[in-house]
Amino acid sequence: MSTATEILKQNGLRKTHVRLQVLDLFLSSDAALAHQQLESNLEDVDRITLYRTLKTYEQKGIIHRAMDGTLTAKYALCETGCPEHEHHHSHAHFHCESCGKTICIEEIEAPKVGLPAGFKVHNTHLVIQGECGACQ
Repeated sequence: MSTATEILKQNGLRKTHVRLQVLDLFLSSDAALAHQQLESNLEDVDRITLYRTLKTYEQKGIIHRAMDGTLTAKYALCETGCPEHEHHHSHAHFHCESCGKTICIEEIEAPKVGLPAGFKVHNTHLVIQGECGACQ
């Protein structure tokens, strides 16, 4: 697994204290993280700087939005290196209804759907809801 410094270097991003802290949180987490979770675990980071950091990471293909059927945006590290501005995340996300964790399930792909002529798919999300192993 890459370190925060290596990830920044691979993506041509300047190494800053905030960027390193945010990446370290993602690297140490086994679940997707919400903006509020990140904010509460970071020292001396304002909301706007965190928002911009997340946006940059998403654009660079370092993180992706983990859709889980809730109204809270969550983010997870991209397992496979996504090209800049081109995410390939057609995997399932499991949302535990007990503890609220959202976990990427890379092994389960979202189904491909056939749409009528004139329609174009931008994203497909597969959300599985239930209880994780820790909550059962």
